[in-house]
Amino acid sequence: MKIRIKLTICLLCMISALPLHAQNDPDISALKAGQTDPTLVSAREDGRQISTYAAVHDVLAATQPECAYHEGMSSREFRRWRKSLRKAMSSVMGVPSPVTTDYTRRTSRRHQRALPACFRFSAEQPSPVMVSSEPREGYTLQKWEFFPLPGVVSEFLVMVPDGADASDRRPAFLCIPGSGVPKEIIAGEPCRYDDPDLRREFRPKSMMALDLVREGYIAVCVDNAATGAAADHEEAWENDDVTPSRLLLELGWNWLGYTSYLDMQVLQWMKTRPEIRRDRIVISGFSLGTEPMMVIGTLDPDVYAFVYNDFLCHTQERALVMTALKADGRRPFPNSIRHLIPEYWRYFNFPDVVASLAPRPVILTEGGLDRDFELLRDAYRTAGAPEAVSCNHYAKYADPSDRAGLDPLPGGVDAQTFFHLANVDTRNHYFKYELVLPWLKEIL
Repeated sequence: MKIRIKLTICLLCMISALPLHAQNDPDISALKAGQTDPTLVSAREDGRQISTYAAVHDVLAATQPECAYHEGMSSREFRRWRKSLRKAMSSVMGVPSPVTTDYTRRTSRRHQRALPACFRFSAEQPSPVMVSSEPREGYTLQKWEFFPLPGVVSEFLVMVPDGADASDRRPAFLCIPGSGVPKEIIAGEPCRYDDPDLRREFRPKSMMALDLVREGYIAVCVDNAATGAAADHEEAWENDDVTPSRLLLELGWNWLGYTSYLDMQVLQWMKTRPEIRRDRIVISGFSLGTEPMMVIGTLDPDVYAFVYNDFLCHTQERALVMTALKADGRRPFPNSIRHLIPEYWRYFNFPDVVASLAPRPVILTEGGLDRDFELLRDAYRTAGAPEAVSCNHYAKYADPSDRAGLDPLPGGVDAQTFFHLANVDTRNHYFKYELVLPWLKEIL
C-alpha cells in the first residue's frame, strides 16, 4: 500500500509538472518583457550586491555561453561552431577513462575515430546477453543485460516486430523515458512498481516504445540512472537520484554524463544488430529523456533523427527568471541535483544543443518560446536542411494569439507563471504519438 500511494503521487505530479493545487493560468497582464525582479535590485547607490544569491544571480545574468548559436552564420562557421560545441559537450559530461565492451570492436573505424575520447572503447567488458525472450501480439519482447563498467550490470528491453531479421532490417529507436518512469512502462509491460489502477490512465500517454513497435519499428528501452531496475532498492523506485547524483559530482562526473554513458553503450550495440538498419537509428526522448538524447546526438554523428518530446527552453534563463520567493522566504531552483552539470551554462543552452543536431531530422512536440524555434529554423537553413526541423506547440498554444510573446522573459516569476510564459501546457505532457508517428513516416 505504501508503494502504491507513493506511485500515485509521483505519477500524478509528473503528469502535471506542477503542484497539484495549480489549476488556472496565472495573471500575466502586469508583466513586461525583461523586467527585473525588484527583490534582486541593490539598494546601494553604487549598485553593489551584499546578498550572495543576488551577487551570483548577477554573475549568471552576465554569462554569455561560449558555444551559443548565433543566427546568420555561414555554412563554414556553422560547421566550426558545431565542432566546438561537440568538444565542449564531451568535456562537461565528465566521463572517466574509457571502458566498454568487445562487441564495439565491430563498429567501424570511422565511427570509433568520430567518437570523443571519453566514449571510445578500450577496456574489454563482456558483450550484452539476452536473458529472456517472450512472444507478444505482433512482436517479441527481449530482455538484455549489458556490462558498461567493471562490476556493473544494467538492463534494456528490445521489442522486435514479427518478420524483422537480417533479410528485413528495420529502423530502430532508442527510447529514453521521463523522470521516475521505468523502461517497462514505456514498453507497456508490468514492472515491480506497477499499479493496475493507474495503468489505464497513465500508460496510454506514456507507452512510446509500444506505439513504435506497433508501427513496425524496432524499439529499444533503457532505464534512466537510479530509476526502475537501477534504483537502489524497492523503496527507492520513485527516482531516488539525489545521493548518487551527489556522489557523481564529487567524482567530477554528473548524473547526465553517467546516464548518457550507459545509453551510448546500448546505442553502439544497436549498430551491430543484423535486424537493425544502422543508417536509420532514431533517439526518442520523453521529458527528462530529452537530455541524454541531446548529449548522445551531439557526440554520435551516426544517429539519424531525434524525437524531442518536451518543451524547449534556455535553462540559464529559467534559473534567472524563476526567482519568486516561496512562502518560507527561500528562492527556488528550477531543477533537481540530477540536472546539475558543472560548466554547462559556460558553453550552451538547450536550443544551442538542438541546433547542433542539424541537418539531421528532429521533431519538437511540446512547444517553447517562438524565439527558440526561430533559432532552430535558422540553424537548419544554414545547414541546408530547412525542412528537417519540425516545431510544434501544445494545442493550447497552437494559435499565436494565445501565446504571451514576452522576450526576454520577466524576472521574479514562479514555476506556474514560467511554464505559462514558455507556452507549456503541463497537464497535457505526454508522448505525442499523434505528431510523431506521421512525421516518422515522412522521414523514414
